Amino acid sequence: MESMENANAEGHYKLLTVAIIIGIVGVFLRFAGDANTGFMFTSISNVILIIGILIALKCVFAIMK
Repeated sequence: MESMENANAEGHYKLLTVAIIIGIVGVFLRFAGDANTGFMFTSISNVILIIGILIALKCVFAIMK
């Protein structure tokens, strides 16, 4: 039963929500700056998106554990 309690911990879902918001910000910046900005803006938005993905994967694997 300990595994079920760990999977239902509220902290996991708060962290997952934060990760999704970070990912959405990265996607928004990627498309918002695509038309008239350079390589640096696109790179920063890609890094933000990757950070959101990594946090989300960490959280999902913690839930599955």
